[in-house]
Amino acid sequence: MSPDRKVQSRLKKDLVIWLGTAGADGRPHAVLVWFHWDGESFLVYSVPGQKVNDIKANPNVVLHLNSDPEGGNVVRITGTAKIVRNQPPASKVPAYIRKYRELIRSYEWTPLSFSKQYSVAIRIRPTKFH
Repeated sequence: MSPDRKVQSRLKKDLVIWLGTAGADGRPHAVLVWFHWDGESFLVYSVPGQKVNDIKANPNVVLHLNSDPEGGNVVRITGTAKIVRNQPPASKVPAYIRKYRELIRSYEWTPLSFSKQYSVAIRIRPTKFH
């Protein structure tokens, strides 16, 4: 279950993806997140909070890339998320830092300060590309 080349390209180049979660109460939440796609799974770093609590209660998630202005070029992914305690911090993941170096600088962060704030690693394994 691997996405086609066009989707693979977007997963490498796009800087943000929508992450949809639902907690134990079933209420949906959608937030924009930075992500790294390694060809098998997504790596997201988060501050502690709503999405982390939702994933602990219900690991089923959806991911959506932005569409084009007319609503085409849609990429949707369903998957299972897990909080990964032994994942190195973002500052120790070269591919992640390469992808977001300019954005990290634009917020006047360093890779280390970003890693301290976004300290919760989430690994999302896709179950289906739509």
